Amino acid sequence: MTASHSAIHAPLPDLIRLQADARALQLPTARSARSRQAGLRKSPQKGRGMVFSEVRQYQPGDDIRSIDWRVTARRQAPHTKLYDEERERPVLLLCDLGPTLFFASTGAYKQVRCAQAAAILAWLAFWAGDQVGGIVFNGQRLSVLRPARRKNAVLRLLDALADRQYTPDDPPDPDTPADTAGLNQALIEARRVAHTGNRIVILSDFLGLTEDTPRLLGSLARHNPVTALRIQDPLERRLPERGRYAVATATGPLWFDAGNPSFQRAWQAKVEAHEARLASCFRTSGVAHANLATGDEPAGALRPLLGPGGRIG
Repeated sequence: MTASHSAIHAPLPDLIRLQADARALQLPTARSARSRQAGLRKSPQKGRGMVFSEVRQYQPGDDIRSIDWRVTARRQAPHTKLYDEERERPVLLLCDLGPTLFFASTGAYKQVRCAQAAAILAWLAFWAGDQVGGIVFNGQRLSVLRPARRKNAVLRLLDALADRQYTPDDPPDPDTPADTAGLNQALIEARRVAHTGNRIVILSDFLGLTEDTPRLLGSLARHNPVTALRIQDPLERRLPERGRYAVATATGPLWFDAGNPSFQRAWQAKVEAHEARLASCFRTSGVAHANLATGDEPAGALRPLLGPGGRIG
């Protein structure tokens, strides 16, 4: 079956129209309404956080946990730290549109799902009053869009997402080195661009994982809350039990026989090895992660990443 053009490439107008999906995620559900009631269970969502404001002399009723002991010792009188609620936090979206995302066996291409999910997150962050920025990379080019709290910042990001996707007329170049403008380079750029406390979401299929990736992810996660949204096609997890299939590649169709037992075993061993490496990478770097399948609509997969009101948690 031939995929429609909209399933292969997401143009800028389509990404702008995803404002509607983002608005729907802001609407409270019955479950979220119940979660606002006081109770004994700990919420799985993190709060917006607090930022330091000033130090003043301790007053009755102040939280003793906020006492600044250094200032207290220096001035020989109890002093406490005051905090303001954090109302704005830059959001940085790392968007992988590399050659391995120019693929799908069902639904839309992985690069389309990446662009769609990033667009929805960008609109949500903008409406929450956060700064929005991104790093968009496709194996050949890497664009750094510094966070800003303007609608134009969102539109610039969406324009980069639309422009960096591959098309059937301009497929990925198979001769491009795997480490050129890839995941690791984007993580290095993110460490340079992001300030402490920035909210970072990485949208990728993570097939570009290397030995350096856990270290780079861990370095980023030490100073910022980081979430990974893994984009995956069902064929990357398990092959059909039988039949001959053709997979489109940049150099032409690649045929395989799913009914070949040795091919099935080799494929499954490769899948399990990668799954183990990726799980170890997320665990050692302390990065939370969620999944988005090519056959699923992005809005539903994004809900676990969001707090009340559709804010990026």
